[in-house]
Amino acid sequence: MVSRRVWTEDRIRALGTLTDLVTAGSVLGIGRSTSHQLARDGRFPVPVLRYGHRYQVPVAGLLHLLGLTEHNDHRPDPAG
Repeated sequence: MVSRRVWTEDRIRALGTLTDLVTAGSVLGIGRSTSHQLARDGRFPVPVLRYGHRYQVPVAGLLHLLGLTEHNDHRPDPAG
């Protein structure tokens, strides 16, 4: 049985500043092979940095794509 990781906002933020391409793909529901193919073709849904043969993805790009650019702790309290 294949277990899929559930990516919550907190888990994504806990990745730090950069994450690897496979992890970024997992966050977006994209498999390993497809992630690499999209990155090679320049079509990965968020910016990708290439260092030699390695790809790194800024977590900020993932958060932005997912509409999580503001951390919940910084939102005003509606109760005032």
